[in-house]
Amino acid sequence: MSPIQDHDYRPLLLAGPSLGLRLVVLCAVSIALMVADHRQQYTTVVRGWLSLAAYPFHWAVDAPFSAWESISGSLATRSSLEADNARLAAENRHLKLRLMRFESLEQENRRLREARRGSARVAEKSLVAEILKVDLDPYRQRVLVNRGARDGVFIGQAALDANGIFGQVTRVGPITAEIIMISDPEHAIPVQVNRTGVRTIAVGTGQPGKLVLPYLPRNEDVVVGDLVVSSGLGGVYPPGYPVARVTDVNRDAAEPLLSVGVAPLADLDRDPEVLLVWFDSRIAEPMPEPGAAPATAGAGPAPAVGQPTATPTGPGTSGTPGTPPAQGPTVPQDTVTTADPAAAPPASPAAEAPASPPPAT
Repeated sequence: MSPIQDHDYRPLLLAGPSLGLRLVVLCAVSIALMVADHRQQYTTVVRGWLSLAAYPFHWAVDAPFSAWESISGSLATRSSLEADNARLAAENRHLKLRLMRFESLEQENRRLREARRGSARVAEKSLVAEILKVDLDPYRQRVLVNRGARDGVFIGQAALDANGIFGQVTRVGPITAEIIMISDPEHAIPVQVNRTGVRTIAVGTGQPGKLVLPYLPRNEDVVVGDLVVSSGLGGVYPPGYPVARVTDVNRDAAEPLLSVGVAPLADLDRDPEVLLVWFDSRIAEPMPEPGAAPATAGAGPAPAVGQPTATPTGPGTSGTPGTPPAQGPTVPQDTVTTADPAAAPPASPAAEAPASPPPAT
């Protein structure tokens, strides 16, 4: 046998200690490291570096799942998002409409005023109308909406937005309607100052951001910041809905009236749509006065109290109304004969005339 064949070509690592000895050594090292970590916190820095080194592997494993979630979220259809947006916008408008009268009701409760008959009208139906056209004339504040007679819109119907009163319908077509805004110079709305309850009229100026209250006395209690609400007079707008807020008050000693400027709460120049509302118009009928007789068909008017009733004038009566007729000479009862009445001649009118003519009056 040659020397080359007797040579051992196995790696030196395999010629080391046996597997059992290596297992015992590794177990002892592991136990020592665990004891050192638990007792003395020696391996915290090592664990931090190992965690940092392992982060790229964690990111690589989690990347496909994160990418899938991101893609599935971004693939949401536009139509579903638009539907959700429209639904939330409609709910927001209706909730603001219901909350619109709370500030007015709070003031009424504070003053302990009973609700007047007819002032409890609330919106029983509403319809969203989109603004199609805005009048370009700066002194003509009117808009055209996409709702008309086929939708039940009528002339004089109130139009609101989410913040206050917008205007009223002035012209109705089959599918469109024209709304005059409260800022139009030809529009006036009965209002009252919510803090004091004083009633007046708000008139448009032709500017979307300004109204005026031109009919308030100079000594009236009006301050900047007062809320102006609808008074309910006129029958178009129910009471208690916000209209504007006072922005400036000018008391000129030479003028008998105040110069009050107010800013409308509705977004007159920014609203893309308005809310046409139907209000509950049930108003209690007036009760008849106690003791009043029901009207009879065909009966003429009763004479006024304190006026004399006219008496016919003619033979045997005085010409002055309201005075008894003048009587002739009295015939004694014992001179009356019992002759046949048919044979007696009829009495002449001259016999019934007074003995002397009545004195001239």
